[in-house]
Amino acid sequence: MRLDAGAMPPNIAVPAGATRAPPTQTCIRVEGLSHRFAGGLLAVDNAEFTVTAGEFVVIVGPSGCGKTTILNIIAGLEAQQSGAVSVAGKTPKAGRIDIAYMFAQDALLPWRTVMGNVLFGVEVRSPGGQISPAVREEARELIAMVGLSGFEDAYPRQLSHGMRQRTALARTFLMPSPVLLMDEPFGALDAHTKLTLEQGLLRLWERDKRTVLFITHDLAEAIALADKILVCTARPGSIKCEIPIDMERPRNIGALQNDARYHDYHRRIWTELAAEMIV
Repeated sequence: MRLDAGAMPPNIAVPAGATRAPPTQTCIRVEGLSHRFAGGLLAVDNAEFTVTAGEFVVIVGPSGCGKTTILNIIAGLEAQQSGAVSVAGKTPKAGRIDIAYMFAQDALLPWRTVMGNVLFGVEVRSPGGQISPAVREEARELIAMVGLSGFEDAYPRQLSHGMRQRTALARTFLMPSPVLLMDEPFGALDAHTKLTLEQGLLRLWERDKRTVLFITHDLAEAIALADKILVCTARPGSIKCEIPIDMERPRNIGALQNDARYHDYHRRIWTELAAEMIV
């Protein structure tokens, strides 16, 4: 049996025309980062950038330019070889509770329900695996926000791909980690589901103001989500340019298509990327 839920997540109330004050405190700092894989392949070469607290930063670049490697080093999943990397002033280390990582694959546990999967990240970090009633209620609210009310007891095998990604998104946001790393989490979804989840992500981010570093190949997605976009060179990857996205928040992704600035940004970013993909 396969279940489906095509409804858009409910709106989170945000004052009309509201904008956020520019963040000022550096949260993620990458300086002179280079990385070679076994065999001598140079994947990243002297990458440098910062992400300030509460900022939504998106990295775009050609395939194979080291974007995921950079994210894995920040998460402490890949050993840092050279340069300096810090998150909240500390060296990256696997298992840090202040960092949550959402992968391209949903990575749900097949023997757990939607609710069980959403609670899993908090459960493994809680003493004795105990979940408070308040956290359970927050989990239900997040499940509703991503459009999965009524599917709390469904198992992953009963869900569409998009619904599994919604579950993973709710699991990520339930964790209290102030820093979110997201590696093409919506890349394999159909267009409608992707737009639904992008809008849901924006609503959740507006609510919590987490610090987000997000990887995508989709320029439309990058512009819709980002405070600023980092454009990578071809391998070995470095940061070619940084493009601030000066568009009001909260954003309606559908309405952006009617904004001339959106198309100007798209042309500018595509021009920068096209120069890196010339063979």
